[in-house]
Amino acid sequence: MPRVFLDTPQRLLKEGRESRKLVLVVVFVALLLDNMLLTVVVPIIPNFLYATEFKEINAPLYLGLTTISQHVLTSPAFSTIFSFFDNNTMAIEESAPSGTAWTDDNAGTIPPPVTGAIPAQQNNCLQGTEFLEEENLRVGVLFASKALMQLLVNPFVGPLTNRIGYHIPMFAGFVILFVSTVMFAFSGTYTLLFVARTLQGIGSSFSSVAGLGMLASVYTDDYERGRAMGIALGGLALGVLVGAPFGSVMYVFVGQSSPFLILAFLTLLDGALQLCILQPSRVSPESARGTPLLTLLKDPYILVAAGSLCFANMGVAMLEPTLPIWMMQTMRSPEWQLGLAFLPASVSYLIGINLFGVLANKMGRWLCSLIGMIVVGTSLLCVPLAHNIFGLIGPNAGLGFSIGMVDSSMMPIMGHLVDLRHTSVYGSVYAIADVAFCMGFAIGPSTGGAIVHAIGFPWLMVIIGVINIIYAPLCYYLRSPPAKEENLAILSQDCAMETRMCATQKPTREFPLGEDSDEEPGSEE
Repeated sequence: MPRVFLDTPQRLLKEGRESRKLVLVVVFVALLLDNMLLTVVVPIIPNFLYATEFKEINAPLYLGLTTISQHVLTSPAFSTIFSFFDNNTMAIEESAPSGTAWTDDNAGTIPPPVTGAIPAQQNNCLQGTEFLEEENLRVGVLFASKALMQLLVNPFVGPLTNRIGYHIPMFAGFVILFVSTVMFAFSGTYTLLFVARTLQGIGSSFSSVAGLGMLASVYTDDYERGRAMGIALGGLALGVLVGAPFGSVMYVFVGQSSPFLILAFLTLLDGALQLCILQPSRVSPESARGTPLLTLLKDPYILVAAGSLCFANMGVAMLEPTLPIWMMQTMRSPEWQLGLAFLPASVSYLIGINLFGVLANKMGRWLCSLIGMIVVGTSLLCVPLAHNIFGLIGPNAGLGFSIGMVDSSMMPIMGHLVDLRHTSVYGSVYAIADVAFCMGFAIGPSTGGAIVHAIGFPWLMVIIGVINIIYAPLCYYLRSPPAKEENLAILSQDCAMETRMCATQKPTREFPLGEDSDEEPGSEE
């Protein structure tokens, strides 16, 4: 009896390592936490830099006002006013020569006109507006640093997964992501925030390439793969959904470090799950040699799919650093609204990516992506028309829903193109997909801030919206891409075998990450 009790956890652990669903859970959680960290900083960073650096620049003014207030508040010749620009009580000297206030028959005592404080406060407000305009570029570079680093690391991670398998890179991504999250929690300067964001890019590269490649190798059927990709990308969508509002509320009501410390704790739980399921100490190279990365990059159909991912996501990437600052300038939005503005996009993205993970295969993934890019462009053109946060609901919801259509269509297409035209090894092709995704999030924020500074936020939305609409017809070429004859024969044979197996009794396919994963499929016969 005791032995049976002790063997039960080992048996459950072995069954878990052979389960495709648990691997899907691991990838889902990894993408969830990575994208929560990606978006949790969106409402925090602009306000944090403004609150720290702008007040450091104007420290003499704030210090002088505070000193004067403390010195003269008790004098009867001074009255106090409350500033709406800064929550400091300022003492204003009354200018009547005898030290008395002006009088009026109806209203009684009226304080004399303030001559010095209001011009100083107006000048301070103008300086704050100029600071926000210049801050567009710095915030854009900070946001883009993650995607830029991910862009540089991805070409090395793809071939690495072909050589050593997906387990070790996936776990390495967890370790780097944890370090980055802790750095965000305790960073107080722009430089440290930049380093933390760059580290996150390295960790994201390992997690996303290894995770998506792992799913493609486990779910070999095109329909099942599309559905699994939709669920996994739902983790990405959920992270984007809760990240910005979560960060905004926690930053305002608890403190700057609180959202990052919570994320660090959740990341530790994800690491424990990976240790149990993925066995990251084992090297499990692919049995077949994958197609070289440069060969995949020369495939025009892969490039069309990658371009669709890039331009669709570039729209929301440009919004992340520029929309909060535009809202602060034009709508005078409070801090908590800066993160909630992205909530409609996140909710609709979560709906779209799960809905079209199934529907895209029926209606045609190329058509789904084409329609999605047109809606992306139209939604971006409507964003500058908003006059308050309620006016952003429609355009942001349309943007999120349409990006979900594009992502849920193009991610399975990338794996299918490799099956049709190359060797069915998926590390390199999903490295290309992640590179395309990251190019959007690298070029978007860095150029978006500069374009806003040069010609304004509305023109930025016009430019990226028109680009998406013009690019959309290229998705038609993905309708029926030509396949190599030998690959088509193999796929047809696999489909016929699967049909016969389903007609009788479909055997349980052992997950490649189990203890016997190094054995060839034919060795069981």
